[in-house]
Amino acid sequence: MRLRLRAETAPGLPRAVPVTEGGAVPAPLATAAAAAGFGGRAGECLRLVDPPVLLAGVGAPTAAAFEAAGALIAAELSDQHRAVLDARGRPAWAVAALAMGAGMRAHRVDHLRAAPMPGLRRLDLWVEAPDLVAPALARTEAALAGASFARDLAAEPANRLTPPAFASRLQRLDRHGLEVTIHGRGWLRRHGYGALLAVGSGSAEPPCLAVLRWPGTVKAPPVALVGKGITFDTGGISIKPASGMEAMKADMAGAAACAGAMLALALRRAPTPVTAVLAIAENATGAASYRPSDVIRTASGRTVEVVDTDAEGRLVLADALHHARGLEPRAILDLATLTGSIIAALGHQRAGLFGNEAARTAGLRDAVLAAGEAVGEPLWPMPIGDRHRADLRSDIADLRHCLPAGGGQGWGGRLMPDAAHAAAFLREFAGEKTPWTHLDIAGMDLREEGVEAGAYPLPPGPSGFGARLVDRLVADHFDPKG
Repeated sequence: MRLRLRAETAPGLPRAVPVTEGGAVPAPLATAAAAAGFGGRAGECLRLVDPPVLLAGVGAPTAAAFEAAGALIAAELSDQHRAVLDARGRPAWAVAALAMGAGMRAHRVDHLRAAPMPGLRRLDLWVEAPDLVAPALARTEAALAGASFARDLAAEPANRLTPPAFASRLQRLDRHGLEVTIHGRGWLRRHGYGALLAVGSGSAEPPCLAVLRWPGTVKAPPVALVGKGITFDTGGISIKPASGMEAMKADMAGAAACAGAMLALALRRAPTPVTAVLAIAENATGAASYRPSDVIRTASGRTVEVVDTDAEGRLVLADALHHARGLEPRAILDLATLTGSIIAALGHQRAGLFGNEAARTAGLRDAVLAAGEAVGEPLWPMPIGDRHRADLRSDIADLRHCLPAGGGQGWGGRLMPDAAHAAAFLREFAGEKTPWTHLDIAGMDLREEGVEAGAYPLPPGPSGFGARLVDRLVADHFDPKG
């Protein structure tokens, strides 16, 4: 959806007016609003026919409430091609929040349809002084573009977004100033990236490691992002049940979020250098598939005993984390749809946040938590205990990457803390010196019932979870102030 600032508006267009709880309704509409009992409560709306105006309740005047009101307006005006959002009298931050909510709600993926779906395609933002609002809106548009790119990638079916096709989509980001390098199968073999190669061995489509670099404008070590990019996950030899497997096209949502964040950073010309390392593969079955009981050598030189080929995400991340450490970054943040265990723990309300001691002492974990709350992508801190690491001891390799089914954890293994085991495994490759956090976003990347934005739901489908969070984290925690 296109957003345009306007100091005046064309007559005849449907108009939406956000109203805070207890706030004044514009004089010509006040009588009708009072008669209908409209009070500006969050999620409340009132359609007036003459003139055609939508009154949208904001509730308390907070950024989150204005964003939710923007989503409400876009949903209620989804039968219109173009509309006006009357934001006169609102500060720039409120206009930007309204635009963010409307843009997130109006996002559509319809390029595979014979005819586009109807929906709001253009929203004019009516303000008194467009020049004063323009900087805040530009920041919002960058974040929206990043989140939309992540959502578009995660929505693509696996026959269209193969690992090479994913790499090709990433290469096009160079038009925005990103430096994009794709390391293919030959490079991975020469440099010993055995974990990523093993996971991709059963597919006809070769795996790759994509590196996206935003140079920034300040001289500083980069912030490193690491993303899991499994374009489809059959489970490999440890094949998944058919029910629900179609959702595994989005098992690359972590890499998509990192790519979306990189686009947002480039569009807003972030001063902080940031590099994303994306491990891209298809976990398929074939004659060359890796097997449970295999021992593979990772890029770090450590060997890993394979227990379950459906725990492939932590393997590709191991090689990607090793690559990221080689960049000597100031911090590492990885994002992955990694475990069903985190959904059992946190449901579809929050993603899991793990980290090493360096992240805790450097304040990185608190900063990540704060960024998630600020953009409506909430997290919850989770532990990595000594027992979680001890459980990964192997009799024949340096470590194993998960526990066997029924691995002695009580109740036949059904209560295994697999999310914590995965984080303990990843910490071995992230190390303890560089601040590192791991976001297990399973359950937050794709929600069939829709993703809540404040008081109003976004349409079902990919959420882009993580793209806005990373952009906000870099802005608040790493970008130089002043």
